[in-house]
Amino acid sequence: MPAFDKADLERRMHGAVEALKSDLIGLRTGRASVNLLDPVTVEVYGAHMPLNQAATVTAPEPRMLSVQVWDKSNVGPVDKAIRSAGLGLNPIMDGQTLRIPIPDLTEERRKELAKLAGQYAEKARVAARNVRRDGMDNLKTDEKKGEISEDDRKRRETEVQKLTDSTIAEIDAAAGAKEKEILGK
Repeated sequence: MPAFDKADLERRMHGAVEALKSDLIGLRTGRASVNLLDPVTVEVYGAHMPLNQAATVTAPEPRMLSVQVWDKSNVGPVDKAIRSAGLGLNPIMDGQTLRIPIPDLTEERRKELAKLAGQYAEKARVAARNVRRDGMDNLKTDEKKGEISEDDRKRRETEVQKLTDSTIAEIDAAAGAKEKEILGK
């Protein structure tokens, strides 16, 4: 059975693009949104998990987020995770609730968010390249097993490269649009 599966590669590359879009949704330009904290992972109970699995996030006001931590012992780790997520947010502890004021978008804050969007895009590009590498390795394995010819391998490698190029172009377009939105251009 051939190791190369083009449909699987397409699915995985599409997953990288969707993960990027999900991360970019969290970068809001001045308004409170529960999606803003989606990229935050918290270390609780000896494991890393998304914030929404340790607390309830709400937006009670346009410029304020509220994080209701379910377990009292996890308030400290949740606070630490939000501060260290690189989002420029500073929670205020109020018992088991963390109140997070959304700062005004100064030029410096906009640049920080644009830089963060660029980091998310680079992470997605790396994921797409890793999928390409896996596909190329599978093609070489299939050729060594005698399941495909050298010509088939080269033709399919070209297809994988075209898929990778289109995926990276989609990633760049999504990141560029978000950076434009953040910088207000």
